[in-house]
Amino acid sequence: MALGDRLRGGLSRTREVLTMPLEDLVRGRRPLDAAALESVEEALLAADMGLPAVEEALEVLAARSGEIASGGLPAMQAVLGDQIRSALERPDRVEPFSERPWVVFVVGVNGSGKTTTIGKLAAKWRDGGRSVLVCAADTFRAAAAEQLEVWADRAGAEFHRGAEGADPSAVLTDALRAARARGHDAVLVDTAGRLHTRTNLMAELAKMTRVADREIPGAPHETLLVLDATVGSNGLNQGREFAKAGGVNGLVLTKLDGTARGGVAVAVVRELGVPIRYVGVGEDVEDLLPFDAGAFARSLVGGE
Repeated sequence: MALGDRLRGGLSRTREVLTMPLEDLVRGRRPLDAAALESVEEALLAADMGLPAVEEALEVLAARSGEIASGGLPAMQAVLGDQIRSALERPDRVEPFSERPWVVFVVGVNGSGKTTTIGKLAAKWRDGGRSVLVCAADTFRAAAAEQLEVWADRAGAEFHRGAEGADPSAVLTDALRAARARGHDAVLVDTAGRLHTRTNLMAELAKMTRVADREIPGAPHETLLVLDATVGSNGLNQGREFAKAGGVNGLVLTKLDGTARGGVAVAVVRELGVPIRYVGVGEDVEDLLPFDAGAFARSLVGGE
C-alpha cells in the first residue's frame, strides 16, 4: 500500500469526525453563517486540534466563506487542509546521520509506543544500510529490556542492556563506548517511561543527556518524544514537561489508526514548536511513516 494510502487509512476515524459536518454544511452552497461555523468549530475541537488553532481556522473559513459556498465540499476541504498544513509545518533543523554514531534518545510515558517506535526506526535505518545499536536504558520497568530485545532482533540491530535496576547513565555510557568502538552509524536509546509529574526522573534524563555529551560531543543529536494520539490533548502536559527536561527536537505521534483525535497533531506542534518526524498508523514494522504536513492535512480533512 502506498504511503499516502496508509496514512489516509490510519486517519479514517478522525476524518469521519471532521467530514460529516463539512458535507452537511456545504451541501446548500451558501456562505458560512455563525451557526455553520459553530458546527465546524465543534468538529475541530472534537478532533482535539486545540482552541487556539481552531480559532485561527475559523477566521480563515469565515474570510473565505464565499469561495467555499461556490466551490462546495472540495473548496471547504482545500481551505481547511491548507490551514492545517500551515499549522503543522515547522523547520526541521536536524540533519540525520551528520555525526557518527548518531545518538537518539526516545522519551515518553509508558504505553505511548516507545518500544515499538524504536524497533520500527531501527528496522527502517537497517533497511537503509545503517548499522544500529539499541540501548535499553529503562532499567526499572519489569520486562522492558526483554521487549526491546525482541524488537532489536526483529530489526537486525545490535542490542545492549545492563542489569535490572542498574544506573541508566552507566548503561548508556557502556552502550555509547561500544557503538563508537564497533563503528555503528546510530544508537537508539530507550529511556524509562517517565510520568510527567515525576521530577526526579526528569532530572535523571537531564543527567543522561550530560553523560551522552561527555562520551560523544553533541549527543544526543535527537531527542524524540513519543506521544499516544489516543490520549488527545492530555498529551500536551506530557509534552511540555519533556520539552523542559529533555531538549525535545522531534515528535513521534503513535496509534493514529485507533483514534478520532488526530487533530491533536496540530495542538502539539503549535504548543511545542518542534516538528513531527514520524507517525505510527499500525502495528507492523512498516507502519511508522515519515511525516509530511501536506499529506497529513489531506488525509485528515479528505479531498485531493
